[in-house]
Amino acid sequence: MNENEREEEGCVFEIAVVVPKWGENNGDERDDANCVDLLVDELRRKGLIVQRVVGLQNEFIKLAASDDVIGKAAAELQFRKPTRIGMDLPFEWEEALAFIRLPDGSLFSWCERFRCYNHIIYGIVNTQKSSVVLRTDCTEEEWNPGECLLRKLEEIGVVKEVFPLHDEKKRKQLLRSWAMNWSDFTTQPIDDICAYYGMKIATYFTFLGMYTRWMLFPASLGLAVQLVDFGSLQFMVLPFFFMSLISWVVLFFQFWKRKNAAISARLQIYNSVASDSEYRSIKTEPSLSRFPSELMKKQNTDRMKEKANFQREEWFSWLRRVRNDAFIIMSIICLQLPFELAYAHLYEVLGADVLKFGLTAVYLLVIQYFTRMGGKISVKLIKYEKYETAENRTNSLVYKVFGVYFMQSYIGVFYHALLHRNITTLRQVLIQRLVISEVIENLLENSIPYLSYSFKKYRAVRKKREKEPSTGKPRAFLRVEKEYLKPSYAASIGQEIEDGLFDDFLELVLQFGMIMMFACAFPLAFAFAAVNNITEIRADALKLLAMMRRPIPRSEETIGAWLNIFQFLIVMSICTNSALLVCMYDREGNWNLSPGLAAILIMEHVLLFIKFGFSRIVPEEPAWVKAARLKNATQAEQVCTRQLLKSFSGDEKWFQEVRMQESKKTA
Repeated sequence: MNENEREEEGCVFEIAVVVPKWGENNGDERDDANCVDLLVDELRRKGLIVQRVVGLQNEFIKLAASDDVIGKAAAELQFRKPTRIGMDLPFEWEEALAFIRLPDGSLFSWCERFRCYNHIIYGIVNTQKSSVVLRTDCTEEEWNPGECLLRKLEEIGVVKEVFPLHDEKKRKQLLRSWAMNWSDFTTQPIDDICAYYGMKIATYFTFLGMYTRWMLFPASLGLAVQLVDFGSLQFMVLPFFFMSLISWVVLFFQFWKRKNAAISARLQIYNSVASDSEYRSIKTEPSLSRFPSELMKKQNTDRMKEKANFQREEWFSWLRRVRNDAFIIMSIICLQLPFELAYAHLYEVLGADVLKFGLTAVYLLVIQYFTRMGGKISVKLIKYEKYETAENRTNSLVYKVFGVYFMQSYIGVFYHALLHRNITTLRQVLIQRLVISEVIENLLENSIPYLSYSFKKYRAVRKKREKEPSTGKPRAFLRVEKEYLKPSYAASIGQEIEDGLFDDFLELVLQFGMIMMFACAFPLAFAFAAVNNITEIRADALKLLAMMRRPIPRSEETIGAWLNIFQFLIVMSICTNSALLVCMYDREGNWNLSPGLAAILIMEHVLLFIKFGFSRIVPEEPAWVKAARLKNATQAEQVCTRQLLKSFSGDEKWFQEVRMQESKKTA
């Protein structure tokens, strides 16, 4: 085995810390201890397995941990894990045998291990009473008492980055069973994906697989509508196709909610929730225990003040969100809408294809600026909004940014469909957006990370040769250095959005809106979408496994704000397709409520009833999931009740002892 790739037997390094080479800034090699040596010593003192390797440009500190180190960290974080008695209880390392292990035999999932690593390495603080001198290449810094060592080194530029490493054995296994497995187009190893990437990415691929599988029905129906001549019944084909489509999509999302609940319950073993506080015994003040009226008066006063503060903060937060949302909407209407309409009008009136091509090129360049500007404005606005969780904050950003993309993607199509009423041009635009755009986006999505990695690798080798010219055989790249040079899985609009799932979901949502809102104009679009999604599953898997760094695991179990956006697009599709049918059947343009047009309006109301009525027919949660949740809640309530009774009993005994001691002193 190559020395650069050597790992300790039976040990998998999961985290890497990137630091500069010692002496790279001034060219000398000093023998005295430096801050990197101190960091390594502290990491080893925490019980981590540390291996230092030197790359072409940087030095890498690879970290691994045994089960007992991770277990003690999990106990400190108060992970709630399932036990053999069926309850989720705070983890205790001494009682590890009572907790259920994962299918692979391990006690902790990757998401839990990553949180434990963060807790350990960012929990290294200066416990001494005096400052410690940290020596770097050029300067000396002080590590103050109580200060986190890793954050201090990040501030002064010694630690460049901390990132998770791929597990080569599991990565290659997923490549075979997932990315390169074409035996079944939509089946995916969801359990393995969840164990390796976390719940959020597993939820995305579960949704993508189910959406692609269900897409086969409208794709087949669209092919029949487009290719088969139904003779005298041809005028009824599009309304029937549209009604079937709405019924299909409503049922799909209802069954997705059921599947999401079932998947979350089944994969909950890979996820844990850290409780901020455990059940604590209620300790009252002995001086007020003899006077319950004063105690109740004090509690009522505190409760009223707390309630007023909560209400004030709640309304201020709501007003800030309304103000920011209104600012985004008015900006889209006043700035982006006129630009989009002007482009659509010019595209319609220009005759030469060369002029249309040049106009489209200019439009694409300008719209990128609008999109980036809208994303930056949205990020700045949500900084002044207060949210209870990071998930709510991310959802707010998704809504704002989607508004910009919605206007960019659909306003030109709306113009051709509803204002100009040119069905031929509308179909050309749909074909261009669905076929050409998606093919180009998939190529760029997978080629840009590889080109970025190749360029960084070439630049690293070139700089190394310029600094240290040698005639010998060039040294091979370390695997950890290759991981460092790969791009991270982040959103293209900016690092403020947590991960690259924003781009993947956005691409899926824009495709869904395109094929649904203009389904009657181009039924064949569903077949193109189905083929694209089958390819998208394998392309996204290959991108994550081979072209990107291992993402930071996320524990979200739903698709979040994207579900509400899908629901919004369903309602929009009912309105737009009804208008399209009016345009297609009212060829004279009189807009008279003839029997045919009246039937279309009635159909629209029926479809809206189906949209909101079917949501009550299919339960969103399977019965076994509901029963398991209620059982767990009942057991937790019983444990809480026992602990409260014990605490009350203990307090009463304590008060009796205090009274007896005071009475003895008085006597």
